[in-house]
This record gives sequence, structure tokens and C-alpha cells, in this order.
Amino acid sequence: MRYDLNLLPIFVALMEERNVTRAAQRVGMTQPALSNALSRLRVMLQDQLFIRERYGIQPTPIALELAPTIAESLAKLDDAVLGQQAFDPAKAERVFTIAPNGYVEFVLVPAVVARLQKIAPGIKLRLTPYGNDLAETGVVSGTTALVLGRIVDPPDNLVVQHLMEESLACAVRADHPTVADTMTRAQFEALKHVNIMPPGRMRAGLFQALAQQDLKREVAISVTNFFAVAEMVAATDYCATLPSLICQRLRQDPRLKVLPTPVDLGTFPVEMAWHVRYRQDPAHRWLRGLIADVVRDLSASA
Repeated sequence: MRYDLNLLPIFVALMEERNVTRAAQRVGMTQPALSNALSRLRVMLQDQLFIRERYGIQPTPIALELAPTIAESLAKLDDAVLGQQAFDPAKAERVFTIAPNGYVEFVLVPAVVARLQKIAPGIKLRLTPYGNDLAETGVVSGTTALVLGRIVDPPDNLVVQHLMEESLACAVRADHPTVADTMTRAQFEALKHVNIMPPGRMRAGLFQALAQQDLKREVAISVTNFFAVAEMVAATDYCATLPSLICQRLRQDPRLKVLPTPVDLGTFPVEMAWHVRYRQDPAHRWLRGLIADVVRDLSASA
């Protein structure tokens, strides 16, 4: 039997998007053309494959059984073809969509953009937020090049790379009336604190670390991003417990001082994940390598 291989990427798009309109947009087809392709898929694979429901489509048992084999086969084909293509970052004109969490956007993305400006000025980044849901970033479907932050329970079609372990430190105003160059457990617990509440897993990680050390913290105010912390701490006697690389940036502010945490609060991972179809894509591999190099340089200077 002869198979139309052009139909297989459409099958994968339908499987991952679970929505005909989004799948059509992803593969660059009109919705009627994709519906026609789905009809041919059903004939080729001798199954209904997808059933319409109120909020989209759901795969049949046979579609679920075929999906891993088809996705893996297409990924291997991409690896074989894309691995032969050359990529010159100095001449490339391209936009990559990436999904950093709040920490990565504050600490890492500016350094990545600065390096791109020097060695690949035609490459631009488009940022989309990464909170709790990997699927909402577009990385699971492959519409987003990569996601950066803490990756928890990734699906099988994502490749995850560990970038570094990040620790925590405390920031208070430089002329704080009760805190000198170190902070005791008693001082930490007596202070009021600025809490960072970005969407994502890091907030839960900090609460867990405090609980494990039985370290109490009275939260006076919660803010939604790291950019607000410096102004909040500089204007009050409050304390903020932050990732060390953020505190390294805050050291440049003469209004603030950075201190070790009174007890060891451990570390949290910073990771990068991307769709398997981009595993051997030369442009994507180059971008991931650049990001890993920037992370190593930042860690070495900490």
C-alpha cells in the first residue's frame, strides 16, 4: 500500500492541538483543506481517528496507538534532513518565540539579547510567558521554540536540558536599622517580607524550603514580578528572599545590600525544554547552545 507522507504532519498537528482550526493554522492550511486532508487520512489509516466534541476533537483509540510511532518517525526524518542544512547566525534573518518564566526573563534574557546583538543581529526573539502550564506556552505543539525555567512533568515529546542550580539570598535596604552584614534566624523571622508571586513552580519551591527548615516568614506584601522588588525593599525595612543571580543584579543598587540566608534553603533547577522535532534543527541547536553558554558565563561570574 502507498502512503501519502504529506498527511502525517497533519495527523500530528491534530493530535497535539485537538482543534481543527488551530491545527490548520499550525500547518499553514485553510480549515476546509485540512478537513479534506483528514478525510484522506481516515481512508489511509482505515479509522475515524478524531471525533468531534463540543470543545474540539478527541482521538480514537487507534489514533492514540498510532501517534507515538508517527511522531517519532517524523522526528527522525527531520533529524536526517535538517542535520544536513547549514546555518550561518551572522547572516540569518529569523524570529524565535521562546517562553521564559519571570526569573529567566529578568536574569537571563537581557544577556541573551545582548549576545545576539553582537554575533547574530538578524535574529530576534519574541517572548511568551511561562507559568504553570507547558501546553499554554506552545512548546508542546512546537509553535514555540523552547521554554526556560523549571520544567515539571514534561510530556514525552519534549527534550529537557538542565542548565544550572540556583540558590537563594536575602536583600534589605543598605541602611537597615536592625540588620548589619549578616542575618540571624531570629532577625529573619522578626522582619516583614516582600513575597514574589509569579505564576509557576518557584513560589511553591520557596515555601517548601522555608517549611523544611521551619523558618517562619511574615509576608507584608506580595508582588507579581521581580522588577518591583528593588523599589519595595529600598523604601521599607522589609526583606526579600530572592534567587542569587537576581541578588547579584541588586548589588549594583547602592540603596540595597545582599546577605546570605540565615539557614541553607537549598537550590532550585533552571532548565530548558524543546519539542523533539527541533532536536537536530541547526538554527534551534545554535540558539540552545548560545543560551547554555550565557548561563555558564553568568554562573561563573556569580
